[in-house]
Amino acid sequence: MDRLSNVTPDACRFTQALVRLPGRSVVDGLRAIDRGAPCLAGVVAEHAAYVRALEAAGVSVEVLPALEAFADSLFVEDTALVFPEGAILLRPGAPSRAGECAHMEPVLRRRFSKVLALEEGHADGGDILTTSDSVMIGRSARTDAVGAAALVRLLATFGRRGVVVDTPPGVLHFKTDCALVDGGTVLATARLASSGVFKGMRVLVVPEGEEAAANALRINDRVFVGEGYPRTADLLTRAGLRVVTLPVQQIGLIDAGLSCMSLRW
Repeated sequence: MDRLSNVTPDACRFTQALVRLPGRSVVDGLRAIDRGAPCLAGVVAEHAAYVRALEAAGVSVEVLPALEAFADSLFVEDTALVFPEGAILLRPGAPSRAGECAHMEPVLRRRFSKVLALEEGHADGGDILTTSDSVMIGRSARTDAVGAAALVRLLATFGRRGVVVDTPPGVLHFKTDCALVDGGTVLATARLASSGVFKGMRVLVVPEGEEAAANALRINDRVFVGEGYPRTADLLTRAGLRVVTLPVQQIGLIDAGLSCMSLRW
C-alpha cells in the first residue's frame, strides 16, 4: 500500500472545538435500532476521553453545559457547520432536536463575526463532509433535498462549493459511512465507496464487519478511530497515518460516532 503524506491538509487542521456535556437524559437518545439504552456513566467516560484526545492533538476545547431537555444534544455537529471564516446554523431533521440550534446560536455568535442560518428544509451536520475542494452534502432521512439545496447557496457566500450526493439506503448519516483522512483520501464503507461519490479521490475501504469504523475523525496529525476495529486501525497505520483509538461502545448505542461530538475549526 502506498503511504499517505504526513502533512496535515487544511481540511483536517484544527485549533478550536466546541463540545457539549452529556445530560442524564442521554439514555433516552434516538436510535434506529434499539440495542438497549447506553450507560450514563459510560457515555460520560467516553465523552471525557474524547475531549482529552482533542486536547492532546493540540485543540483548544470549549465545553458547553448539558441540555437536559435534549437527549441528543451532546452531538453538537448536527446543529451547525463551522469554518475559519464563519458558521452556518443548520436545521436537524429529527423533530426532537429542533430546539438545539437556538442554544448553539449565541455560542457561535460569540466566536464568529459571520453566522448564517439555514431557513428552509432540513440538514444535519452528520451528513456533511468537508474535503479539500468541496463540501459534500448527503441526502438522507435527516437531510432533505430542500435543505441540501439551500445549504449549497449558503456555502457559496463563504466561497465554498457545495456538492449534493446521496447517502446509501438505510444509513443514518453520510458520515456514518465515511471520513476524510487525508487531503485527497477518504475512509469509506464498501457500499458507499461503490456508489462513485468519491470519484477522483483515493478511497480506503473499511474491512468487512467493521463498517462502524468508517465514522473516523482526522484531527491534525492523527486519526481517531473507534476501539474494537483492529483491521481498520491497521489499514490506516499501514497507510502512514497516526491512529488513536477511542471508546465508542456506549455512544454507538444511540447512533453516534466520533465526528458527532464536536464542532471543529
